[in-house]
Amino acid sequence: QVQLVESGGGLVQAGGSLRLSCAASGSIFSINAMGWYRQAPGKQRELVAVITSGGDTNYSDSVKGRFTISRDNAKNTVFLLMISLKPEDTATYFCNAQVRLYSAYTPPRNYWGRGTQVAVSS
Repeated sequence: QVQLVESGGGLVQAGGSLRLSCAASGSIFSINAMGWYRQAPGKQRELVAVITSGGDTNYSDSVKGRFTISRDNAKNTVFLLMISLKPEDTATYFCNAQVRLYSAYTPPRNYWGRGTQVAVSS
């Protein structure tokens, strides 16, 4: 019904940059919000950034000032520009979307992508 496909991960040196993308597809009526979460080995999954369809954003303190979330509502796509990357940013980054399928009468649900790997070397 809904697919979220992330791309843009990779291996970079500390101080480098990456731009993640996540495209949602399916019988989508509307997307209330899209966001990025990350999970490092041995740690819990945490919120990185979220953006609503209206453009309101929220960031975790650890990435504030370095990461920028943006969206293209027409393409159901969310981006995460990451600059000044640190080794502690190493994690699997997951895309999340709160989606209403088919019509305004369908209740919204959360969907997750498979994740994209980000590794930052010192």
